Amino acid sequence: MVFSSLTFLYGFLPLTLAAYFLAPRRLRNLTLLAVSLFFYGWGEPVYVSIMILSILIDYTHGFLVERALNRGRDRLARWFVGESVVFNLLLLGFFKYWDFLAANLSRIPGLSLPALGLPLPLGISFFTFQTMSYTIDVYRRDAPVQRNIVDFGAFVTLFPQLIAGPIVKYRTVAADLNKRSVSSGDFAQGACRFTAGLAKKCLLANPAGELWQSCQTAQAAGTLTAAGGWTGLLAFGLQLYFDFSGYSDMAIGLGRMLGFRFDENFDHPYCAVSVGEFWRRWHMSLTSWFREYLYFPLGGSRAGTRRTLRNLLIVWLCTGLWHGASWNFILWGLYFGLWLILERFVFQDLLARTPVWARRAYTLLVVFLGWGLFAIEDLGACGRYLAACFGGGSALWSAADGWRLRSFGLLLALMVLGSTPWPLELWRKRPERVRRALTPVLMLLGLILSTAYLVDGSYNPFLYFRF
Repeated sequence: MVFSSLTFLYGFLPLTLAAYFLAPRRLRNLTLLAVSLFFYGWGEPVYVSIMILSILIDYTHGFLVERALNRGRDRLARWFVGESVVFNLLLLGFFKYWDFLAANLSRIPGLSLPALGLPLPLGISFFTFQTMSYTIDVYRRDAPVQRNIVDFGAFVTLFPQLIAGPIVKYRTVAADLNKRSVSSGDFAQGACRFTAGLAKKCLLANPAGELWQSCQTAQAAGTLTAAGGWTGLLAFGLQLYFDFSGYSDMAIGLGRMLGFRFDENFDHPYCAVSVGEFWRRWHMSLTSWFREYLYFPLGGSRAGTRRTLRNLLIVWLCTGLWHGASWNFILWGLYFGLWLILERFVFQDLLARTPVWARRAYTLLVVFLGWGLFAIEDLGACGRYLAACFGGGSALWSAADGWRLRSFGLLLALMVLGSTPWPLELWRKRPERVRRALTPVLMLLGLILSTAYLVDGSYNPFLYFRF
């Protein structure tokens, strides 16, 4: 079950909201835990046991870390933190990386490891990072121990952000878990944010995905032109942004409807003027997690150039692996790590002297070429696709490119415009009475059009299921 499905919109969500607000306040976390476990188990009920095991392990280790610290036994506290981290990494590694590891190690003569072909538990990369951060924060005294297992379970399984983030650190919602309220204004703002995200996903990301599929089909048939290659990269980059930011909007909106305040996850990343700034604006919760729980503990940039280079490469290798168990993701992570190193140690002065428009063009070129590496897992096919973008395909232009532009040109223009702050700035300049009058109309229109798309359309992928 995903947010952009009729089952969720007209079945699970209204029933969940009714149960949640009819429940006494002291039972709302229990209600939230129950509905979240039901949501999680909808597709693969057996994996609910994994979620419950994760809750029990990290809940227990939070207590163990606190008790060791209170007794002045720092080494023991570190041991318990390590146990928690290792458990979560083993859980993630077994389900997400075993087949990849087995396939590659089996190439060694005399070694044969079986591929298990296990379905990937929904959102495992998100909830394992969340639970790891809990015990680390308890050790650092950045978060209090959660003594109520129901409240802790509600945090781990929180269905609004369970499957696609943003990655929520315990300390950011600890107060809301213990005591929260929802005003009519909060609920209305949350519903508005949710509907906007739904429209981004259904009305923009999904049609862009159909264009991307068309370009991939042309590449497989050997007819992809340079124009078609760049059109496909543009379509995929915009699809990924509106798909993922749309789900983040829906998660933030649902959280607001339930009384939680989640951090923002995107800040118009395609307006960045450097690759470093792009990653400060894209999937900000993941970037923040790696910076706080990996880069800084490794030493950050405090131990000289050589260790800074090492730390950056480790972080971006892990970032690539987090996104998927495939060589293209590893190369994609190292690709961006290399560009960040070049910006910091080679291009810094040059970028400072370069006009903003040129810096933005350079950033977009690097990012969208990176999306090609991200999107195509077969490295051979990826190489042929990127070669076609630079004239190594059948031609520079074909009649099919004209058809694509006629069919999808307006959509791409709207998505490019929508990826900038301009629409929001224009909206905020309208008089308040105009915004109040238009908001319910736009919400209703967005919901109707999104529903019509879901009823009539068969193309509704969720790009972040693999994570």
